[in-house]
Amino acid sequence: MISHPTAAELSEAIAAFDAEAATPGDARHAFLARVADNARATVAREAELGARLEAEAIERLKVLLGLDGDFAALNAALCEALYRGEISPRDPAVLAHLRATAIGQIRIDQPTYGGLEALLAAG
Repeated sequence: MISHPTAAELSEAIAAFDAEAATPGDARHAFLARVADNARATVAREAELGARLEAEAIERLKVLLGLDGDFAALNAALCEALYRGEISPRDPAVLAHLRATAIGQIRIDQPTYGGLEALLAAG
């Protein structure tokens, strides 16, 4: 579900950071260690939630578009249908899909975001 950076890119960056030698008292390294810890947590949430959230998005897109495919293909098809005016951006099904997808992404990327609780409570 993570699109940019991907979980693989985050993992690669974490590995590169972990391979660097640390100098005691280096403020930059301490900051980057916190960034790496946040990236590790994001990768863990992606591993826990990503496949399910992507499967849910695929099912919503299949119903919305009447097509089969993977997430990337279906998402591209939705973008194209919106661009061509074949689907209204105000269609309740489109809005529901976009909302659910955004909430899923926030749950992975920024689970402590203050507005997430309000979004989940609003249904």
